Amino acid sequence: MLDRRAFLLGLGAVAASSVPALAHHTGSNSKLAPKRVRYGGYSPGTLVVDPRNRRLYHVQNGGYATRYVVAVGRAGANFKGTAVIARKAKWPSWRPTDNMIRRAPRRYAKYRNGMPGGPNNPLGARALYLYKNGKDTYYRIHGTNEPRSIGRAVSNGCIRMLNEHVEQLYERVPVGAKVVVL
Repeated sequence: MLDRRAFLLGLGAVAASSVPALAHHTGSNSKLAPKRVRYGGYSPGTLVVDPRNRRLYHVQNGGYATRYVVAVGRAGANFKGTAVIARKAKWPSWRPTDNMIRRAPRRYAKYRNGMPGGPNNPLGARALYLYKNGKDTYYRIHGTNEPRSIGRAVSNGCIRMLNEHVEQLYERVPVGAKVVVL
């Protein structure tokens, strides 16, 4: 039979194991929480990225969209134009681009052969891969292991989201979805 001490120890272990999952939770009053907003001009299902305002819109029916706060690339490191989501990955592996390795070899050279997916991976929990005319743009909409970066211009060009938000988007956006980066 389970005594009080064993029950409390077990309860503490369950609570401790769920801390990382709660660490990125935005809460309903947070500035980072997704919001349903009026948004028109694009077909339902389209993702619209507004790097200047650090927002991503998932366009819905009826003139609405879900608005997410995102981190974007530093000036000069952004993709602009129209692409499609050509593939999606859960806990994706990551490899820095050759340009990233050239710009910051001390930081990135050790990952030239890649890094497996997981909580320490810069792509976070999910990645949506942007392709244009059948070719990889090397830009991604992905999660992050640096949640404090959200809302800032800090990445190497990709669009970062909180892991919980990119997990939602991953489930809602099919391969083939249109992406417009303003």
